[in-house]
Amino acid sequence: MPTNTMKAIRLHEFGDPKVLHYEDAPMPELKPGEVLVRVHAVGVNPPDWYLRDGYKQLPAEMRPPVPLPVIPGSDLSGIVEAIAENVRGLSVGDEVFGLIRFPSYGKSDAYAEYVAAPASDLAHKPPGIDHLHAAGAPMSGLTAWQFLIELGHDEPNPLQPDLHRPVPLGGKTVLVNGAAGGVGHFAVQLAKWKGAHVIAVASGAHERFLRELGADEFIDYTKRLPEDTVHDVDLVLDTIGGSTTGRFLRTLKRGGTLFPVFPGFSDAEEAAKLGVTVSITQVRSNGSQLAELGRLLDVGTVCVAIDSTFLLAEAREAHERAARGHIQGKIVLTAT
Repeated sequence: MPTNTMKAIRLHEFGDPKVLHYEDAPMPELKPGEVLVRVHAVGVNPPDWYLRDGYKQLPAEMRPPVPLPVIPGSDLSGIVEAIAENVRGLSVGDEVFGLIRFPSYGKSDAYAEYVAAPASDLAHKPPGIDHLHAAGAPMSGLTAWQFLIELGHDEPNPLQPDLHRPVPLGGKTVLVNGAAGGVGHFAVQLAKWKGAHVIAVASGAHERFLRELGADEFIDYTKRLPEDTVHDVDLVLDTIGGSTTGRFLRTLKRGGTLFPVFPGFSDAEEAAKLGVTVSITQVRSNGSQLAELGRLLDVGTVCVAIDSTFLLAEAREAHERAARGHIQGKIVLTAT
């Protein structure tokens, strides 16, 4: 193990993927409650390119300050190399995976050979899957879990006044928009696990993939719009979200539920007339929930689909792949 430097992806300015540089960086220092993880694989997620862009999708007055240089990334899988004080339940040599310090802005530092991670953000890697697949699970899997299964915390919601509340799924009809993506493909599987009838919305190239994951119905949005096709749905999880998510009010039964993963819903008056509950949350690191998800991953009840893999040094190419869209599952970087 190097004593003072490691390889990492850092950015010294904000911009397109060309600002991602593979270079030497200082080794992280452990604080109480943390473990040093030798990273084997890193999951690539939308917050990574939001950070890379300098959060330009936010109004200028809302953009968080991010000291440069900064290491992006928050999902990892690897092996514990060292342990600080006040850590229980983990030992040197343990294989772990986790979503690190999320939400935070430029403080997760996962695109690196080594990461100092809060032990509470980690879970033991399921023995039944490799580091590559484990690294693809934390953020997307926990997002689906906290929207659909259990929020798992009582932190104030930055996106709405009230805490998000998952709803019972057994025997219900659940539509997942953007079903082939990172969050979407986990949502399809978790809803099916809980006994829902699942309608998956994606482009036609993903139909076989989603039916193999358990989707009962499939809508190719390039041929027919879900809001013109299905009605009386109990719950819509819109993983695309944004300003167009209000169109799914037309698919819901009176008293149904709409969960947009991204902000932008602006049809509150219409939702109120229909008795539709609209709720959103922001995923948070949670090692104990990840351990529950890990048990499902271990036995194959839930699986991680890998869209593509790149070396850590090829993070720029990974972000270029993400920008092209139509991702099936997860993009993952390998660090060893």
